[in-house]
Amino acid sequence: MKGLLNWLFGAKRRSRTISFMIVIISYIVLSIMISTGNLSRLMMSLLVPVCAYIVAALGLNLNVGISGELNLGQAGFMSIGAFTAVILSGIFSANGMNPALILLICIIAGAVMAALIGWLISVPVLKLQGDYLAIVTLAFGQIIMSLVNNLYAGFDANGLHFAFVTNTIELGEGGKMLISGPMGATGVNTASSFTAGFILILCALFAVYNLIDSRNGRAIMAARDNRIAAESVGISVSKTKTLAFVISSCLAGAAGALYALNYSSFVATKFDFNNSILLLVYVVLGGLGNMSGTIISTALLVILPEMLRFLQSYRMLIYAVVLIAIMLVSNNEWLKVKAEQLKKKLTSKRKGVQ
Repeated sequence: MKGLLNWLFGAKRRSRTISFMIVIISYIVLSIMISTGNLSRLMMSLLVPVCAYIVAALGLNLNVGISGELNLGQAGFMSIGAFTAVILSGIFSANGMNPALILLICIIAGAVMAALIGWLISVPVLKLQGDYLAIVTLAFGQIIMSLVNNLYAGFDANGLHFAFVTNTIELGEGGKMLISGPMGATGVNTASSFTAGFILILCALFAVYNLIDSRNGRAIMAARDNRIAAESVGISVSKTKTLAFVISSCLAGAAGALYALNYSSFVATKFDFNNSILLLVYVVLGGLGNMSGTIISTALLVILPEMLRFLQSYRMLIYAVVLIAIMLVSNNEWLKVKAEQLKKKLTSKRKGVQ
């Protein structure tokens, strides 16, 4: 218990504590609002997607903010986790398995599958840097989307059946189609919940912060700041960047599984290039390497377009203006100086009280 308290509240742990407190307090407040009927149907429908995007954005921040590598294929890893979950949930649901257990297995399987594919592509991909890496990860995301968009999958008493491009699957009696090409996943047995999303965010934060504070985390940041200097002291840059990339992919896969089991149907184009760019926007606006900022920016920017839906065609225009305004404010030097002065005043007052 003492070790856990030190991990949360010890020296230089303020950012970590803030991140966990934001998540826990938000969960308590929203749970109370749900139980008292003070949360609208629209907001309730957004809770699980917000949790899923937060987990994916935390993973991307690890890749972009901590490792310093621009990844434009995060939505592709979400897609891998999502459709892995669809296939497994279809099989397990037919066998009458408990929905909570199905969700747990699907999240783990989605995370493992995304991490495995992330590891396979990281070997050649992470030899590239800068714009070249961004282009390759972008292409990877598009390839995954195209493959899944042409995938047909179903199962019957004889097991799983797959086909590409055209539906040539012939299912036996009692069989069920799980993925129908461009029509996507249909007839998904929903199992996701806000509580599951809350727990997944806590797990993601725990994993990210533990990596950052570990020896590997320090090696990752050293390689980010100066690759040549890191190599000169014996740090394997390729291994450290691969580790960050794999964990980022793993979190995206888990997020995709959570997202997928929240809907009875969805299509592969949900995880297209635009989704990867949105995730990058969440990370940049929240602050590179700033996990608490990523949580807040992701929640706000996922909810905002839905709250503006009543404006119809002006909705995305206002959304774009808000994004630009946030970017300008967050990079304003005068505001940064004032914020730093306020922080010093609060710190000095706290020391005076003690």
